[in-house]
Amino acid sequence: MSLRHALLGLLADRPASGYDLLGRFKESLANVWPATQSQIYTELTKLAATDRITVSAEGPRGRKEYTITAQGRADLHAWLTDPTPPPPARNETLLRVFFLDALTPTEAATYLTALESRSTAALATLETVRSTTDWTAAPLATNGRLAIEWGERFHRMNQEWAQWAKQQVT
Repeated sequence: MSLRHALLGLLADRPASGYDLLGRFKESLANVWPATQSQIYTELTKLAATDRITVSAEGPRGRKEYTITAQGRADLHAWLTDPTPPPPARNETLLRVFFLDALTPTEAATYLTALESRSTAALATLETVRSTTDWTAAPLATNGRLAIEWGERFHRMNQEWAQWAKQQVT
Protein backbone atom coordinates (compact mmCIF):
# COMPACT_ATOMS: atom_id res chain seq x y z
CA MET A 1 0.00 0.00 0.00
CA SER A 2 1.12 3.50 -0.51
CA LEU A 3 0.11 6.91 0.66
CA ARG A 4 -0.94 7.57 -2.92
CA HIS A 5 -3.58 4.84 -2.78
CA ALA A 6 -4.76 5.83 0.68
CA LEU A 7 -5.37 9.39 -0.52
CA LEU A 8 -7.10 8.20 -3.68
CA GLY A 9 -9.32 5.95 -1.56
CA LEU A 10 -10.27 8.78 0.77
CA LEU A 11 -10.95 11.13 -2.16
CA ALA A 12 -13.03 8.44 -3.90
CA ASP A 13 -15.32 8.67 -0.89
CA ARG A 14 -15.67 12.47 -1.10
CA PRO A 15 -13.69 15.59 -2.05
CA ALA A 16 -11.49 17.02 0.70
CA SER A 17 -8.77 19.54 1.46
CA GLY A 18 -5.33 18.49 2.64
CA TYR A 19 -6.32 19.52 6.16
CA ASP A 20 -9.51 17.44 5.94
CA LEU A 21 -7.51 14.46 4.68
CA LEU A 22 -5.07 14.77 7.57
CA GLY A 23 -8.02 14.64 9.98
CA ARG A 24 -9.52 11.66 8.21
CA PHE A 25 -6.17 9.88 8.40
CA LYS A 26 -6.03 10.50 12.13
CA GLU A 27 -9.57 9.25 12.70
CA SER A 28 -9.56 6.25 10.40
CA LEU A 29 -6.20 5.20 8.95
CA ALA A 30 -3.59 6.12 11.56
CA ASN A 31 -3.41 2.54 12.87
CA VAL A 32 -3.05 1.18 9.36
CA TRP A 33 -0.99 3.73 7.47
CA PRO A 34 0.18 6.79 9.42
CA ALA A 35 1.03 9.93 7.48
CA THR A 36 2.32 13.35 8.40
CA GLN A 37 0.97 16.63 7.12
CA SER A 38 4.01 17.22 4.92
CA GLN A 39 3.74 13.71 3.42
CA ILE A 40 0.07 14.24 2.59
CA TYR A 41 0.60 17.64 0.95
CA THR A 42 3.61 16.38 -1.02
CA GLU A 43 1.62 13.42 -2.34
CA LEU A 44 -1.39 15.63 -3.17
CA THR A 45 0.91 17.79 -5.30
CA LYS A 46 2.21 14.69 -7.13
CA LEU A 47 -1.30 13.32 -7.67
CA ALA A 48 -2.48 16.64 -9.09
CA ALA A 49 0.57 16.87 -11.38
CA THR A 50 -0.24 13.43 -12.83
CA ASP A 51 -3.97 14.17 -13.24
CA ARG A 52 -5.07 11.62 -10.61
CA ILE A 53 -6.80 14.38 -8.67
CA THR A 54 -7.87 17.92 -9.47
CA VAL A 55 -8.39 21.06 -7.43
CA SER A 56 -12.18 21.41 -7.38
CA ALA A 57 -12.42 24.47 -5.14
CA GLU A 58 -10.16 27.10 -3.61
CA GLY A 59 -10.80 28.98 -0.43
CA PRO A 60 -9.22 31.49 1.90
CA ARG A 61 -5.54 31.24 2.88
CA GLY A 62 -4.76 29.01 -0.10
CA ARG A 63 -7.11 26.20 0.97
CA LYS A 64 -7.66 23.75 -1.88
CA GLU A 65 -10.28 21.06 -2.10
CA TYR A 66 -9.30 18.03 -4.14
CA THR A 67 -11.47 15.65 -6.16
CA ILE A 68 -10.41 12.33 -7.63
CA THR A 69 -10.36 12.15 -11.44
CA ALA A 70 -11.33 9.27 -13.71
CA GLN A 71 -7.62 8.37 -14.02
CA GLY A 72 -7.30 8.43 -10.23
CA ARG A 73 -10.31 6.10 -9.89
CA ALA A 74 -8.80 3.79 -12.51
CA ASP A 75 -5.49 3.70 -10.60
CA LEU A 76 -7.30 3.00 -7.33
CA HIS A 77 -9.35 0.25 -8.97
CA ALA A 78 -6.26 -1.36 -10.50
CA TRP A 79 -4.48 -1.31 -7.14
CA LEU A 80 -7.49 -2.74 -5.30
CA THR A 81 -7.98 -5.56 -7.77
CA ASP A 82 -4.32 -6.54 -8.17
CA PRO A 83 -4.31 -10.17 -6.99
CA THR A 84 -0.61 -10.22 -6.17
CA PRO A 85 0.40 -7.29 -4.00
CA PRO A 86 4.09 -7.40 -3.14
CA PRO A 87 4.91 -9.08 0.16
CA PRO A 88 6.43 -6.97 2.91
CA ALA A 89 10.10 -6.73 2.08
CA ARG A 90 11.39 -6.33 5.61
CA ASN A 91 10.32 -7.17 9.13
CA GLU A 92 12.73 -5.75 11.69
CA THR A 93 11.02 -7.57 14.54
CA LEU A 94 11.64 -10.97 12.96
CA LEU A 95 15.17 -10.01 12.00
CA ARG A 96 15.89 -9.28 15.65
CA VAL A 97 14.20 -12.52 16.72
CA PHE A 98 16.45 -14.41 14.32
CA PHE A 99 19.48 -13.18 16.28
CA LEU A 100 18.16 -13.51 19.84
CA ASP A 101 20.87 -16.07 20.55
CA ALA A 102 23.29 -13.12 20.71
CA LEU A 103 21.53 -12.13 23.96
CA THR A 104 21.34 -13.82 27.30
CA PRO A 105 18.11 -15.75 27.90
CA THR A 106 16.99 -12.98 30.26
CA GLU A 107 17.66 -10.27 27.68
CA ALA A 108 15.85 -12.27 24.99
CA ALA A 109 12.86 -12.72 27.30
CA THR A 110 12.90 -8.98 28.05
CA TYR A 111 12.81 -8.21 24.33
CA LEU A 112 9.88 -10.60 23.83
CA THR A 113 8.07 -9.11 26.82
CA ALA A 114 8.41 -5.69 25.20
CA LEU A 115 6.83 -7.09 22.00
CA GLU A 116 3.99 -8.50 24.05
CA SER A 117 3.53 -5.15 25.82
CA ARG A 118 3.42 -3.24 22.52
CA SER A 119 0.73 -5.59 21.26
CA THR A 120 -1.23 -5.14 24.47
CA ALA A 121 -1.04 -1.35 24.09
CA ALA A 122 -2.05 -1.53 20.42
CA LEU A 123 -5.01 -3.73 21.33
CA ALA A 124 -6.12 -1.20 23.94
CA THR A 125 -5.94 1.57 21.33
CA LEU A 126 -7.98 -0.42 18.84
CA GLU A 127 -10.55 -1.33 21.49
CA THR A 128 -10.91 2.37 22.29
CA VAL A 129 -11.41 3.17 18.62
CA ARG A 130 -13.97 0.38 18.33
CA SER A 131 -15.93 1.55 21.36
CA THR A 132 -15.85 5.29 20.59
CA THR A 133 -16.60 5.22 16.86
CA ASP A 134 -20.10 5.61 15.49
CA TRP A 135 -19.94 2.75 13.02
CA THR A 136 -23.21 3.73 11.34
CA ALA A 137 -22.28 7.32 10.49
CA ALA A 138 -19.23 7.03 8.27
CA PRO A 139 -19.35 5.79 4.66
CA LEU A 140 -16.25 3.71 5.37
CA ALA A 141 -17.74 2.19 8.54
CA THR A 142 -17.96 -1.42 7.34
CA ASN A 143 -14.44 -1.41 5.99
CA GLY A 144 -13.21 0.34 9.13
CA ARG A 145 -14.71 -2.41 11.26
CA LEU A 146 -12.99 -4.99 9.08
CA ALA A 147 -9.65 -3.20 9.56
CA ILE A 148 -10.14 -2.93 13.33
CA GLU A 149 -10.92 -6.64 13.51
CA TRP A 150 -7.78 -7.48 11.52
CA GLY A 151 -5.68 -5.28 13.81
CA GLU A 152 -7.12 -6.87 16.94
CA ARG A 153 -6.49 -10.38 15.65
CA PHE A 154 -2.96 -9.45 14.54
CA HIS A 155 -2.02 -8.00 17.93
CA ARG A 156 -3.63 -10.89 19.82
CA MET A 157 -1.55 -13.28 17.72
CA ASN A 158 1.60 -11.27 18.51
CA GLN A 159 0.78 -11.41 22.22
CA GLU A 160 0.31 -15.18 22.13
CA TRP A 161 3.41 -15.69 20.01
CA ALA A 162 5.58 -13.55 22.34
CA GLN A 163 4.37 -15.55 25.34
CA TRP A 164 5.20 -18.81 23.56
CA ALA A 165 8.57 -17.51 22.34
CA LYS A 166 9.59 -16.50 25.89
CA GLN A 167 9.11 -20.09 26.96
CA GLN A 168 11.38 -21.21 24.14
CA VAL A 169 14.31 -18.90 25.05
CA THR A 170 14.28 -19.31 28.83
